[in-house]
Amino acid sequence: MTPPDRQPTLPAAAGRMRSRVASLTGNLDLIVTPVIAGILLLLLGGVWIYADFDPTTLRILEPDQLLVQLGEQLYVAFFSTLLVVVIAVPIGILVTREGAPMLKNFLVTILGLGQAIPAYGLIVVFFIFMGQGATTVVVALATFALLPVLRNTIVGLEQVDRAVIEAGRGMGMTPVQSLLRTELPLAVPVILAGIRTATVINVGMAALAFLIGGGGLGETINAGLKLNRPTAIFVGAVLVALVALTFDILGALAQRYLRPKGV
Repeated sequence: MTPPDRQPTLPAAAGRMRSRVASLTGNLDLIVTPVIAGILLLLLGGVWIYADFDPTTLRILEPDQLLVQLGEQLYVAFFSTLLVVVIAVPIGILVTREGAPMLKNFLVTILGLGQAIPAYGLIVVFFIFMGQGATTVVVALATFALLPVLRNTIVGLEQVDRAVIEAGRGMGMTPVQSLLRTELPLAVPVILAGIRTATVINVGMAALAFLIGGGGLGETINAGLKLNRPTAIFVGAVLVALVALTFDILGALAQRYLRPKGV
């Protein structure tokens, strides 16, 4: 029989249980998302191998053409997300410094109104001023997806305990050192969550790039719709979903391994 002084206390056992639940919850997206991606991949493989393709469907789903469209989709999604990060994170840092609350509220309000515009409409607006092509789509989608990253950057930095910041200042840290060594590392999980959201938005919206000559898998979906070929629509839609899920898995891995230990 375990001596009384060695028996685990109820609070300690409850703490371990909470820790296990939090760990399971944190890893859930790294379990569920790959499973969904695997199911979609199996469905796609089954359709590709066993479905009867008529000549029109074969032309729509020509492998070399699909690879080109996939590359275009990845290009638009990656660079639009990169542009979002390059713009939104520095702005989020700027507006959380002392003396900028009005600027913060103004930007969040304006970007919120901008996100209320349908992505299709935003692409058309940028097409009018910038012309057709993938660059126009990249800029339009970056504008559309700015809000989640900006908002999460602001929230992540503002939720850092002021006592921790003041302790660093008391140890002689400059404001820049405090930002780089304390605030940003503690805000990383929240910022990465916003980047994941923006990435998924951009991957899905990149399917509209074909509307202004930007290519992408939307061409396959559009051809399937126009020519009434459900198989082509299914293949194009599943490929878009797989790209989005792949980006989301990479984001989940980054969110897990880039967060500071103990956070």
